Order: sequence, then structure tokens, then C-alpha cells
Amino acid sequence: MVKGPLFYSKILLFGEYGIIKNSKGLSIPYNFYNGALKISDLSDKASKESNKSLLLFAKYLSENSSKLVKFDNKAFLKDVNKGMYFDSSIPQGYGVGSSGALVASIYDKYASDKITVLENLTRDKLLKLKAIFAHMESFFHGNSSGLDPLNSYLSLPILIHSKNDVETAGIPSQKQQNKGAVFLLDSGIVGETAPMVNLFMEKMKQDGFRSMLKEQFVIYTDACVEDFLSGNVSSLFANIKKLSKTVFDNFKPMIPQKFHKLWKEGIDTNDYYLKLCGSGGGGYILGFAEDFEKAKKSLKDYSLDVVYRF
Repeated sequence: MVKGPLFYSKILLFGEYGIIKNSKGLSIPYNFYNGALKISDLSDKASKESNKSLLLFAKYLSENSSKLVKFDNKAFLKDVNKGMYFDSSIPQGYGVGSSGALVASIYDKYASDKITVLENLTRDKLLKLKAIFAHMESFFHGNSSGLDPLNSYLSLPILIHSKNDVETAGIPSQKQQNKGAVFLLDSGIVGETAPMVNLFMEKMKQDGFRSMLKEQFVIYTDACVEDFLSGNVSSLFANIKKLSKTVFDNFKPMIPQKFHKLWKEGIDTNDYYLKLCGSGGGGYILGFAEDFEKAKKSLKDYSLDVVYRF
């Protein structure tokens, strides 16, 4: 069996939907899940399905060339025909970048003149990588910012200032002994990115929704990013509460119905605050708690995984 390097999942801490309209965003690697290209005899259903998907992806890249990047399409197709698949523990439809890790692995293996992680990653190089990855990932979602594959490829936190301004970022070191935490709540529902993004684009046609996005959602998102990076925890939670309420009031279709009550309870009790993880509609829901033990009691019926400790 031939196996390639590992590429990790990611979590967009802040910026879902807002980054489409130039809010700030902060994306971090999540090393709990990963994936790698493998060549084998395709003895199980998952590897066969992945192999089929890679064949379609290889055809897509050969038929939809980009001025930004060239691929060794012959080698890609040859490996697919040999039984290559993406062996991944990253759950699909959960908002943690399953297609991003796959895209990063294909770019790493088959791109000619690739930009490597070891070189000086200037703003222009990061933007070029982001554009390449957006082109590649559009095969899976119809529309992509390119951020998920960028995060997976670099395995570094990415700070998004705007669509045309991204940089790698240092985030405050975790304080394992502290009470506060960012966590993932498993909704138990598989989400789909494309329908959610289409729904958002439809909402963007409404004046009221556009105003809310500009005057509330983007402002609170930007404040959360700044607070998180500067380690200003008390201000961060005040802004996360505002963000959680704005999402609850304006993005209800993206929140699975059975979590509406739970979402509101967090805002009302201050035990925890929930926000979308990726496009929503299912998958993981991102949670923030100043006292994680307290949040665990309130959410005792749900599976929670800690991502970061304050």
C-alpha cells in the first residue's frame, strides 16, 4: 500500500458567511481528524466510492484548467486507475473541511511548480494558493473561498482580513487548566454546503438582511476575531453572545430545527453560546463557554469535544 502525507481538518472559529462579504475570519487546524491519499486494492465500499469521486475530480481538473496552476493530469489518472482513494477520518458534511483536506492532498501531489509550506509565504503567495484552492474545491461545492484547503495545506491558523487579504496567524497558547473552552457539539445530522450557501445568497437579495449583515453580523465577527487573538476573554464572550443571538435571529434555516431551543437557552442562561461551524444545516455546531464544566451539565445529552482551552 502506498500512502501520502497526512492533511488535517480545520475549524473556522469566526467568519462563516461573513467572509463572503469581507468580514474578518479566523480558521485553525483541527488535528483530531485527518486524511491521506492511498493506493490499494479497494476492498471496501468507502474506498471504492472515494476512488470514483477522485476519477470525476481528475476529469474536472483536466477539463477546467486554470492559468494559476497546472497539474500532472496523466499521473493523477494513472494513480486513480491503480486504485487510489482518499483515506480519511474527517466526517463529511460536518463543517470541518473534509473536501479541503482532499484538495490540499491533490495539489501537494500533482501540482506543477507548487508553492510549498517551507518557502516564505508572502501575502501574494497566500492569495494565489487561496485562488487555486477555490478553483479546485468548486468541484465539490459549486462555490468555494479556498480557505479550507489553504488551512489544511499549511496546517497553520489563517487570519482573514478580507477576501483579498489573508495571513498566517499566531493564536494565544492554550491554558489547559482554565475553565473556558471552545467545543464542538455533534448535531447528529449530515449537512450540505451548497444548499446552505445558495440560501444565504438568496437572503442577500433582501435589503434588511444585507443591512443586518453589515451593521451587526460583520461587526460582531470582527470584534470576536480581535478579542480572540488579543486574549481579551471577557470582551470575547460579550461579543460571542451578540453574534450567537444575531445568528439565531437571522440564520434560523441554517440551524437544525431541533437545536433552536438549545441555542436560545445558551443565550438566556449564559452557560454557553452556540454558533455555526461552517455553513450549518447539520454537522457540528461550535460552542463557547466561560465555564466548560457548567456547559457540560447543561448539554449533558450531547456529545461534546473540546477544541481549545482559554
